[in-house]
Amino acid sequence: MPKSLHSKRHLMIAAALAEQRRSKGMSQAQVAKAFGRHQPFIANIESGERRIDLVELLDIAAIIDLDVEALVRRLRQPLSEK
Repeated sequence: MPKSLHSKRHLMIAAALAEQRRSKGMSQAQVAKAFGRHQPFIANIESGERRIDLVELLDIAAIIDLDVEALVRRLRQPLSEK
């Protein structure tokens, strides 16, 4: 099993965050400011270079209106169904 930082599921989380942020018309800098961090923090998450913990996921999801429950349902599907 690959390390979670480079797993398909980790990349799905990163992609979901980036896609939802863009759909809300927000820049990485805007999300970072609302989260109390600098823009590279968000860029590193979205690029898959930085892991995100559950608390961070929930906080960022609230900023960008991401449905975390739907994301988790997608992540729980067998990888072959994605």
